[in-house]
Amino acid sequence: MEKKIYYHLPGLFEFYDLYEMFLPLFFEHRNYFYEWCEIGSIYGAPQECLWGGGRVGFGDEDPKKVLELMDKYEISARLTFSNSMLNKKHLLDKKCNQLCSLFEKSGRNGIIIHSDLLLDYLKKKYPKFYFVSSTTKVLTDFNEFKEELNREEFDYVVPDFRLNKKLEQLKELSEKQKRKVEFLCNECCWFNCYARKDCYENVSKKNLDIDCEDHICVSPNAIKGYRFSDAMNNPGFIGIDDIKNIYAPAGFENFKIEGRSLGSAMILEFLLYYMTKPEHQLKVREEIYLSNSLDLF
Repeated sequence: MEKKIYYHLPGLFEFYDLYEMFLPLFFEHRNYFYEWCEIGSIYGAPQECLWGGGRVGFGDEDPKKVLELMDKYEISARLTFSNSMLNKKHLLDKKCNQLCSLFEKSGRNGIIIHSDLLLDYLKKKYPKFYFVSSTTKVLTDFNEFKEELNREEFDYVVPDFRLNKKLEQLKELSEKQKRKVEFLCNECCWFNCYARKDCYENVSKKNLDIDCEDHICVSPNAIKGYRFSDAMNNPGFIGIDDIKNIYAPAGFENFKIEGRSLGSAMILEFLLYYMTKPEHQLKVREEIYLSNSLDLF
């Protein structure tokens, strides 16, 4: 496949130790990995980050160390600031502004965002960032999704995963629009979920210490938690063969892997499945496991 595909990977702060081992493998042993895949970005947010949203991060890694690692390999770092419940007083949060001041310097980094209030603030105060429209907007109406793609302030737009297989409509997008689409590949959420937006809003409220009840997942299989095997059977799942044979030939090149709230062993499985040639997957797995102390239980 001649076309380059860009993966946007989870856990910028959450899985620093994993990426510290994986990135040297990826760049020094490119023959282990598909020639057509690249790392478009790694995204995440530190724990107790007021502007954070979506699946709130639990990362406690030093932001300076994180940025040094990203700069070493010239990878775009994306701050996940997708809280949907912000108001003006939250814009002055010291920790989030310090993060922006630090990560803006390289000029290659971005912010995943939901709130237009925060977007306007960041565009003026930190003009070197690019912006990604968050999947937490739950854009399930295709016309609304197209309107979002047409907004000049966004370089990328992540639609709700239930638009992934609207292939006839997707193929009719312009080339400019297609370059901005970033598909969420491995979502395990119930395809018929009617409370996905409520779930994201609940996370945003809790991150702001707003008193509210816990969101109760409405999925029939919620008790099982995330399983990659279940995600593969989701009607919205985009697998590697789909990318190579359907989406790339149609002009799409950006694919997001979710998983910030999972464990690093599961993230490694995603990296193996989406990026690593089958004959080299064991080598990569051994390099990671033998370089670190791994407790499965």
